Amino acid sequence: MNDDAIRLRAVSRSYGVGGSAVAALDRVSLGFPRATFTAVMGPSGSGKSTLLQCAAGLDRPTSGSVTVGDTELTGLSESRLTLLRRERIGFVFQAFNLLPSLTAEQNVALPLRLAGRRVPRARVREVLDRVGLGDRARHRPAELSGGQQQRVALARALITRPEVLFADEPTGALDSRTGREVLGLLRGMVDGEGRTIVMVTHDPVAASYADRVVFLVDGRVDGELAGAGADRIAARMTGLEATPC
Repeated sequence: MNDDAIRLRAVSRSYGVGGSAVAALDRVSLGFPRATFTAVMGPSGSGKSTLLQCAAGLDRPTSGSVTVGDTELTGLSESRLTLLRRERIGFVFQAFNLLPSLTAEQNVALPLRLAGRRVPRARVREVLDRVGLGDRARHRPAELSGGQQQRVALARALITRPEVLFADEPTGALDSRTGREVLGLLRGMVDGEGRTIVMVTHDPVAASYADRVVFLVDGRVDGELAGAGADRIAARMTGLEATPC
């Protein structure tokens, strides 16, 4: 059995054609083991978001392969890819992307409704309780703080019980205290529930919550750190940013 929840093999992604083509990823091979928390860091333009999008099936690599569990994504049609993302992958972004006219519980239930599935009210309340918002189920986004909105977005990502949760700068719009609370929830989902989380971040403190940090430079993997604190991660980032291209 494959122990990786996600595996990239020699993944490249280029934008443009001919001499004007730009390589965002350059033959990246990387595995994300099940029940682990991985942070992805690198200087601006290093390919972090492209890596996340390709790994999550939001973008197709120019070459190489991406496997989710035992499913290889390259040959999937758009409809099958959409179905896989809907049923097996969760997303949390810096922008909460909540619908303002819906309550917290309605926003959380939305992925199930879009999939044409029954919405068990107990399941909706369960995930809201898990992120500490059981008493805010009927509040609309405008009635919630930024941190509470991000928790609703997290609950919405969890409603389908995804195999992998992708987070793109999930604390970027939050103050440091609220950001730590959200990161603590993510850490708890790995330790307590066996979730697999892949998080893109620029923040060494956020990255320190992960089991390992993978560094990208110019679309290539440039090493990783395991079990490192924020100071060590920050020092590594400073070294990457100071390295001439």
